[in-house]
Amino acid sequence: MITSEEIKKRLWDGANELRGSMDASRYKDYMLGLMFYKFLSDKTLDTFKKSSGMKQSDEKEIVQAYHEAYEQYGEQLITMIRDVLGYYVLPDNLYQTWIEDIQAGEFEVQKVTDSLNSFERTVAVTGDADDFKGIFSNSTIDFTDTALGSNLNERSKNIKSLILLFADLNMVALQKGDVLGDAYEYLIGQFAMESGKKAGEFYTPHQVSEVMAQIVAKTSGIESIYDPTVGSGSLLLTVRKQLNEDAQKSLIYYGQEKNTATYNLTRMNLLLHGVRPDRMTIRNGDTLAEDWPEDPQRPNEGVQFDAVVMNPPYSAKNWNKSDLKVSDPRFEIAGVLPPDSKGDYAFLLHGLFHLGQHGTMAIVLPHGVLFRGGTEGEIRKRLVDKNYIDTIIGLPDKLFTNTGIPVTVIILKKNRNIGDPVLIIDASKDFMKLGKQNVLQEKDIAKIADTYTERREEKGYSHLATREEIIKNEYNLNIPRYIESIADDVPQDVDAHLFGGIPRSNIAELNVLTSTVPNILEQSLKEIRNGYFVLSSSIDEMTENILKDPYVIEKSNEMEVKITAYMNKYWELLKNIDNVNQITDLKNEMLIEIKNILSEFNHVNIYDGYQIIAEIWQHTLTDDTEIIASNGFYTSGRTRVPRMVTKGTGKKKRLEQDGWMGSIVPNALITKHLYRDELAAIEAKKMRLQEIETELADLVEAAKVEDSEEELALGETLNEKEDAFLVGAVRAEIKKVKKDTTEYALLKNVESLLNEKATLNTKVKKLEKELKEATEERILTLTNAEIDMLMYEKWFGNVVDRMVILIENPLKEELHTLEMLQERYSETLSTIEEKSEQLEKQLEAMMHELMVNE
Repeated sequence: MITSEEIKKRLWDGANELRGSMDASRYKDYMLGLMFYKFLSDKTLDTFKKSSGMKQSDEKEIVQAYHEAYEQYGEQLITMIRDVLGYYVLPDNLYQTWIEDIQAGEFEVQKVTDSLNSFERTVAVTGDADDFKGIFSNSTIDFTDTALGSNLNERSKNIKSLILLFADLNMVALQKGDVLGDAYEYLIGQFAMESGKKAGEFYTPHQVSEVMAQIVAKTSGIESIYDPTVGSGSLLLTVRKQLNEDAQKSLIYYGQEKNTATYNLTRMNLLLHGVRPDRMTIRNGDTLAEDWPEDPQRPNEGVQFDAVVMNPPYSAKNWNKSDLKVSDPRFEIAGVLPPDSKGDYAFLLHGLFHLGQHGTMAIVLPHGVLFRGGTEGEIRKRLVDKNYIDTIIGLPDKLFTNTGIPVTVIILKKNRNIGDPVLIIDASKDFMKLGKQNVLQEKDIAKIADTYTERREEKGYSHLATREEIIKNEYNLNIPRYIESIADDVPQDVDAHLFGGIPRSNIAELNVLTSTVPNILEQSLKEIRNGYFVLSSSIDEMTENILKDPYVIEKSNEMEVKITAYMNKYWELLKNIDNVNQITDLKNEMLIEIKNILSEFNHVNIYDGYQIIAEIWQHTLTDDTEIIASNGFYTSGRTRVPRMVTKGTGKKKRLEQDGWMGSIVPNALITKHLYRDELAAIEAKKMRLQEIETELADLVEAAKVEDSEEELALGETLNEKEDAFLVGAVRAEIKKVKKDTTEYALLKNVESLLNEKATLNTKVKKLEKELKEATEERILTLTNAEIDMLMYEKWFGNVVDRMVILIENPLKEELHTLEMLQERYSETLSTIEEKSEQLEKQLEAMMHELMVNE
């Protein structure tokens, strides 16, 4: 079975190879459009196969049977498929027919264009016309575009390659467990990163979507969701993933998108994720130009939704091209229109207008909306007075590819209790740098979501701002007014600088050391004067004593016991997973439980532990559980798949098989545990090779020294460009010199080393090849016990150690602070004066010598 990660990598590698110099934001329309058409064709064939009762699994046979059935039954057959799917693809227009034409050398680009146009015409007469209308419009997918190739032959070649990229993917099978949808979403995200500033038109970074989705999904009873600037639909789908299975089935999706190509992308994305056409209403239109959706029964209220999410264009200029007035129902609540130069509040007010009384809204906007004055200040005041602003979350800068500015997520509700404070979260410092971009890790998202749920205050991170505070700040909601950053630097003490010693106040702030190992800390400090101390033990000694302290050992052992029990519990659940739909729930359960376990330990960073488990899922468990759910644990453990490697460059670049690899069991672990002796023998030979290389390198350097014995004996045998001896030259020189001479001995030594090196290299290659082949064969005969041992190490090998370190980390961090304080105050006024006096004396001595010499 091909996993989500394998599909993502293969498709993205293929996209990069095929698009050449074509702009990513444009190429995505072709690639994602054809991928979607393959899905439509596969769904058509699958429906035909099930409806006709066919047992064949060979695709070519099914395609042939579909052709024959169409010739015999015509419209009757098509009506049957259309009644099931709401659409159909005619036999001659199937994606599979294009592939057959390519294989037969009869492919024509016009056939693809005709097929897409035919699909447009067939859905135009169905009840689902709006769901598919214009989805393959020429403005989006134009196969005459010269960017695909300067002439017809070039375009034909490139389009054929793109079609073949999806040829072997069964889109119906991949749709189960959302594998197909995840791959599609991944490609959208990758194209967004490649597209730079153009990405803002169609994509919200997944990490930002996740923050919004986890918060919005906490609203109970979500049955409808609306995104007025829907882009690719990623926000809608991310919220869906946070809901339980029953809620997902009944969820109704609404979205509006101004850009036609992106509007088409939205519909494709939702359909590929299994959203039924009757559950989604997506409109191609300008959200601000006129209100939508409207309720004919209540024209001035608009349709209300349980959840509203949006990532609108930031500070859109000239947004009011329709000359809207404050009497527009969407803006009445504000009493004024947002400024024409910045449309941020126009989008916010539109979303708020469509928010149900018990719903939740999340919107991403630039920080300016929190503090700008004028009419925006008036709107902000009205929103605070109406008690609609629930939470403000400050995020880091450089999260988006289309802007480097930091953004804020604002959460709004209409049913807040009078007197409820506004939760303000400053998450701007929690991120990981990845190239030029900053990214939120899973632990950062979890901390934001937990802080929101618990409405908790944390110094330097979150604060509950009362209405009185906000009024005192003149309705300015700029985050630094409410949350003061915690300075990383420990404040300077002038007295300590003058006379030395670490201030008692600084020591008192070492909360972890003072509460965990107070005796060791006290014994390691010597008071040199009232309130000031120096270390009487080195930091290394203190670290050793602290880690051996009975309390620290007890807590470390307790952590080990709890984490081992945790791993053993989920080991059994992971091994026995038999449905891909269980995977997400199991992951969430593991992440919640690890937080609960770690919360029992004082001073441990819960979210660092959370990240450890999240990364195990990211790197191994997601793929492995997909395979196990389909094939079973032990069957998967004894299954091997081809290891494909890229060879050649340019036009000769190709994928070739290079042996086999375990479907879930890593070859490296099999070798490490089941072929220890063979591995040790190879390592011993490699170590000897390193020794030989060192000896030869020393002789090369010696041979470069003019008039040295080595230079006289070996100089003529050197290849100076490569800093190496030429074996042929060495042998020729041996014949020239007399035996029993230094020259002869040096030459024979080099010859011996070169011969041994060549022999060892040959042996190592042979042994490595044999070990590789033995490992690949061993996959097929692994016992259940061996699979257990190897997979347990793969999943949980170092988890206990990493969790125990979480107990040690805060202690070591404070020891580092203590060491810094010791160094900071070690140079006092008196030591500086002593150094100054010494320098003066040295200068006087030098001056005296100069005078004497004169």
